[in-house]
Amino acid sequence: MNKVLGALVAESWDFSHPFLQVRENPVRGVILVGTDKGLCGSLNSNLMREAAKFGPETIFIAVGRKASQFLARTKRKLAAEFTYKDAPLFSEARAISKFAQELFLKGEVGQIDILYTQFISTLNQKPDARQLLPVAEIKQVTAGIGVKPEVPIPPASGSGGYLFEPSQEQVLGALLPHAGNFQVYQILLEAKASEHSSRMVAMKNATDNAKQFIKDLTLEYNKLRQANITKELLEISSAAMAMG
Repeated sequence: MNKVLGALVAESWDFSHPFLQVRENPVRGVILVGTDKGLCGSLNSNLMREAAKFGPETIFIAVGRKASQFLARTKRKLAAEFTYKDAPLFSEARAISKFAQELFLKGEVGQIDILYTQFISTLNQKPDARQLLPVAEIKQVTAGIGVKPEVPIPPASGSGGYLFEPSQEQVLGALLPHAGNFQVYQILLEAKASEHSSRMVAMKNATDNAKQFIKDLTLEYNKLRQANITKELLEISSAAMAMG
């Protein structure tokens, strides 16, 4: 779909669509993608620290219980709250994207961003914000080790071998909302991968710390036991010598 959109945008210079229009409204809408559960290290705290940087007039769309709890605790403007499963469904992403698109089309916000945890590797995840609306550039979303998360689609020379019916403008107008849905879906998958990786690392660290703590306590116990045994032997020897 990204390649098709890249070919369309390259040729449709005079194309106009509500999702491409820059609004004068300074109010920003942010989709905050958190988790439903804790025990995943500093993932949520790092994400909420970035969310706190947005101004008080920002309108938030919470995805996940941790996101909604943070917004309620900090008394931020909450427009809607969504949940998503351990294996995110496209229908869940479509509902989130559709609500954000309606906010933008109604003029309640001038820009829609999405704040989530970007998956870089199993040991490395970081908060990232991406602009969804207005659409500034068609980008290819990827994830994995050594791969840039956003790769701009190069302008196509000609139609790239595509034949568009009924017209390029109508096809592009129909594809833009779907492109937003797929972007949100990809981000939900990446956020869930980051959550599982962060939780796995956090649980491994907790297990290693617990084992080390047990070793330290066992060593301390053996030292005290040895000291008590030595003390008792000295007392017995001293008593035997005194009785003489």
